[in-house]
This record gives sequence, C-alpha cells and structure tokens, in this order.
Amino acid sequence: MKRRIAVIGLLFILLLSGFIARLAWLQLTPGYGHKNASTAMSRSSWKRVSVMQRERNLVLDAGRGDFVDRNNKPITGETYYTLALFPVNMELEDPEQQKSWHQNVRRLAVMLKVPEEELVSWWKELREPSFWHKEKDKLPYRLNDQQLTELRQLHLNGVRALPYRNRYLTAFAAKQAIGYISQHPEHLEMAYSKELASGKRKKNELIGGSGLEKSLDDLLHGAGATSVSYFTDGNKKPLFGLDYRITEPGNPYYPLQVQTTLDLELQNRIEAYIDAKPLKEGAVVVLDARNGDIVAMVSRPQMKPLQLDHEKEWANHAIQAAVPGSIFKLVTEAAALEAGVTNEKERFTCNGEYGKYGLSCWKEGGHGTLTLREGLAQSCNIVFATIAERLSAEQLQRTAAALGIGRPAGWHSERAFGPFHHPLRLLEEEEAGRLLPASAEVKTDGGIMAQSAIGQRDVLMSPLQAANLVVTLLNHGRVMEPRLVREIRYANGQRMVSLRAKSAPAQDGRIRPATAHKLLHGMEAVVDHGTGRSIRQGIWAVAGKSGTAEITKAGAPRVNQWFTGYGPAQKPRYAVAVLAENRAPGSSNQATELFRGVMDIIALYTR
Repeated sequence: MKRRIAVIGLLFILLLSGFIARLAWLQLTPGYGHKNASTAMSRSSWKRVSVMQRERNLVLDAGRGDFVDRNNKPITGETYYTLALFPVNMELEDPEQQKSWHQNVRRLAVMLKVPEEELVSWWKELREPSFWHKEKDKLPYRLNDQQLTELRQLHLNGVRALPYRNRYLTAFAAKQAIGYISQHPEHLEMAYSKELASGKRKKNELIGGSGLEKSLDDLLHGAGATSVSYFTDGNKKPLFGLDYRITEPGNPYYPLQVQTTLDLELQNRIEAYIDAKPLKEGAVVVLDARNGDIVAMVSRPQMKPLQLDHEKEWANHAIQAAVPGSIFKLVTEAAALEAGVTNEKERFTCNGEYGKYGLSCWKEGGHGTLTLREGLAQSCNIVFATIAERLSAEQLQRTAAALGIGRPAGWHSERAFGPFHHPLRLLEEEEAGRLLPASAEVKTDGGIMAQSAIGQRDVLMSPLQAANLVVTLLNHGRVMEPRLVREIRYANGQRMVSLRAKSAPAQDGRIRPATAHKLLHGMEAVVDHGTGRSIRQGIWAVAGKSGTAEITKAGAPRVNQWFTGYGPAQKPRYAVAVLAENRAPGSSNQATELFRGVMDIIALYTR
C-alpha cells in the first residue's frame, strides 16, 4: 500500500513538473512558429497573443451627473437603444453556419437601410467595438421598437442592441448656461494631475468645457462608467457561454443630479419665439424679481455641442459684456441723485446739440424743455451729458458698484464649502464689464464723463448685469447674486449641498430706496409715453428702459439694441433684459419688440 501511494505521488510530482516546465518555456521563449499557426501568432510572443483573447469593451454611460430644472424636469441625459457592433471573425468553418450568417447580415443591412457591402466592409475594419452611426450623424443610431424586435430574432454574433446614455436631449436645443463637454487632455493634466496618476481619470475622457459643465466638473465626473464587454478569442471568434457582460460602478450615490433655477418649459418657449423672429445674435435673461434667480438664459447663435467648430457657436452672450447705450442712463441718474447734483424737479433744455465733444441728441431738433424723469423717459442725451459733467469719476464708479455694475453678477463663494474644495463661481466665463477707461493715464475729463453717461465710449455691461440692475431697483437698492443652481443631490435623492440665494453688497453700501423708487417711476414713464411706448399694449403692464449703442464691427458701423425692464408693473415678478447685437444702423429696436413678446410668454405661462 505504501509503495502504491509513493508511485502515485511520484506521478503527480512529474505531471506538475511538466506543467511548470511548459509555463517556463512559454515565458522565456520570445516567439514560436508553426506551419498551421496564424500570421499574428507566428510574429508574437504568447503574452501578445493572450492580450488578443480579451473582452472587447464599449462605454454605454460615462456616469456623469445630470441637470434638471427647478421642477425636476431633465435638461440633460436620455437613454435610448442603439446598435453596437464588436470585432468578430466572419469566416465560419461550417458552411451552413456561414450561409445563415450572411442571410442575417443581409437582413440587418435592410433594417438599417444601408447596402450590405457597405455594412460588411465597415464591420471588417473594426479594431475596437463601435456604435453604428448614420452618415453625417455624430450620435449613435437610434433604434425603434420594430427594429429592436427584428434584432432579437437575428442572433448575430458581435451585434447587440444596447441602452446608450445620450448627454444632450434631442427634444430641445442645448443651453449655453449648462455648457458642453469635450476632450481636453491639456486641461486634465493641469487640473487633475493627481487623479490621472492614480488612474481615477483618463486623458481621453470628456470634461466640462463651459458653463455649469465646467464649474461643477469635479462633482459631475461621477464614480465611473457603465460599459459592455464582449469576449473573443485570439481569432476574433466569440467565446460561447460568456456572451457579453455589462459592468457598472457599484456606488449607489452616483451619478449626482444638479437642480438648476431654470424653468425648462419657459426657456424653450422663449427660444422658439426668438428663433421665429429671428434673433441672430444676442441674449435674453429672465430673473426672479424677488431673489435674482435665473429663470431663463438664452444666447444666440445657438450652441451645437456636437459641432463646436467656432468659438462663437458656444459663447454665452448673456454673460458677455457689450456696449449698453442708453440703458446705462439708469446708472447715471442714480449717481446724480445720490450725489445730490440734481433732482426730479430740475428742468433741462434740449435743442438737439450739446455744443461740445461732438455730442448730440438722437432726436433731431431736440426735446425742448423737460424734467429729469422726462429726460429718462425720452432718453435725452443732452440731459444726461449735463448731469454727468457735474459728477466726478469716483461718484459714478461708486454708484455703479452699489448697483452691481462693473463686477461679475452671478452667484459665487469666496471660500471652499461643502463638497467644494475651492471657491466656486457658477458662471466662470462671466465678464465683469467696464465703466471708465482702464488705463490710469487717461484723464477722466468732461468729454469722457458725458459720453460714458449715455453708455458709450468705454462702458460695457452684460445682459445678466442689465437684468440684475432691475432686480436691484425692485429690491430698494439691495443687490442680489443671480443663482443658477439650487442644490445638488445624490442618485438616491438625498441632498448633498444647497446653494442659497444671497445678496452681494458693495463695499461702500447701497443706494437709497428713494433713489431706486424714482428710477422705477422713470421706467414706467418710458413705456407709458417715452421711447418704449410701442410696447405699452400687452397682457401685462410693463416698465423698462431701451437703449441703442453705436459700435463698429469689421470696420462697418453697427448698433447694439437693448431693453431691460420688469413686469407686471404694479406687482413685479420678473426682470428681463434683451440684447440684439450687431444690428444695422437705423433699424427698429428689435430688443424692445422681443421684450414685449417675452413678457407676454411669461404672462401666459404663469397664469
């Protein structure tokens, strides 16, 4: 018995030694050839061949967090079924199987409405898994219910109908405020070097390029992607029994969901309206009059996140500074009233010419004698040039700062908080604007003050600032920070962090409530019998200030047309700013017309 056990043990040792010797030979031998071996195998070591026998991987969902509006309606993210094809060996040994395979491929080509030769040729060239795309379509092909049923009956190796997560909804246009995602290896290396080194991020992954996608990229990145794996051997033949496997991150708290302050339905209605006019270049901003929340933010030209060939296609005109023209007269009047250099009862004479600096009134022959309030209603350049020369540059700048002009208006934090490890600004691309010459060497004389007072020369303001100026006046001089995000939640609905509405007082304080009330009365006069009287009729009574700024583009004279105001006039609920950029000189003020239309849309929507 002992002898038998010894013999059996010896046999096991010899067998195990053989396996070890075989493994050592494979590891130490650089390659081998054989008359029946494939070309790839004859040229490769066993390590390289083993890599070929692997799972073919395709990302279905990047795992990035999504955006919803104030009513929790999705702004980004939709899932639909698409066609995925994996590299497989199309030469089958069994003639019957080969015949059946060709028949199924022919049926697939008919279903996709593409020539069979084109489909097979494209499939053969695959080195990695890929989604099927229609010609010139950058998104994976969208399968309908009938096609899904037909695919289930085909049983083609390397072909699967899979759920694909599309970032940008097809139901409506992308929003510049939300932004876009793209590959940016240089930015990844600069901002996420530690994550790249640890493997948490990859150089070829998509990151936020603008808007909230960029400012919240750290959180939106998520816990990882959902992908599908399809297993093949070294000859691209499927490993039967393994089929395909979907792998997804196991963290139940991700992806996150960002609740914005936007009203998606209202935004889409406004976009459809301005595109019908159309507004070719410019912006519309709608703010909640109570706290400055951004209810709608529209920018044109329209952003196309899958075709970002030129910067102008994604630039958010709502937060870009432009020459404001006469809407800046609200700031000038506030400065004059705060400084006590005029009052509402003072009377001015306008004969059409100021008499210096080459400045004249827009109305030929002038307005005659008029008060300060009527000067605002009629947008008289002579009145505002006169009071501007009584002001110092410091007085004008101090009042502008008190009204939130000359600095970014959007919501931000000065320090890190909650999940944010650094100060946060929701709209990183927002421009601060400008009031007086940036160079300290330029003397601020009477001419500069007179031209600046009517919103020309060096003055720049964004539509967001223009709308927030109205909110400031409606809140008796209290400046709010327009908020675009309310809160961020985990995937299970639990709140991660809230971003509360807050004010943004200037260092030198705010304007007096009495000054704000006088400006609001002047804005009512603008629509009642002034430059905005063409929009007096509508669902709501409104108030506001129009503006036309002379600019030059590509050496040719153009104008920026503005209107900023609020409604309803008696119980204000919304502040709206409209900018129509680079319009032909002498054309009717498109911004004024659009303001009336936008206010009517809001009135109907909120009934």
